[in-house]
Amino acid sequence: MSLKQQQKRHLRRLGHSLKPVVLTGAAGLTPNVMHEIDQALDDHELVKVKVVADDRPDRRARIQQICDETGAELVQAMGNIALLFRRSRIDKKQRIALP
Repeated sequence: MSLKQQQKRHLRRLGHSLKPVVLTGAAGLTPNVMHEIDQALDDHELVKVKVVADDRPDRRARIQQICDETGAELVQAMGNIALLFRRSRIDKKQRIALP
């Protein structure tokens, strides 16, 4: 699923007030962390993830790995915070209406 600019703008507005729900530590992206991100995306559809890494390329690689493994779309990355969106795989939990 590829988001249009208007949809990304709408999601950035919604995500502005969110707090990070998952924090990655020095251990990196363990299977448990990936499971928590996947579960948070199913529950909320739009989540912030705090990615701790030494340098920018490593941080971007970790964010890309999260997107690849969960099927999420990167809405915005600012510093060490990534805003991710994925439609819930549970039909009754689809919450966000995109323009």
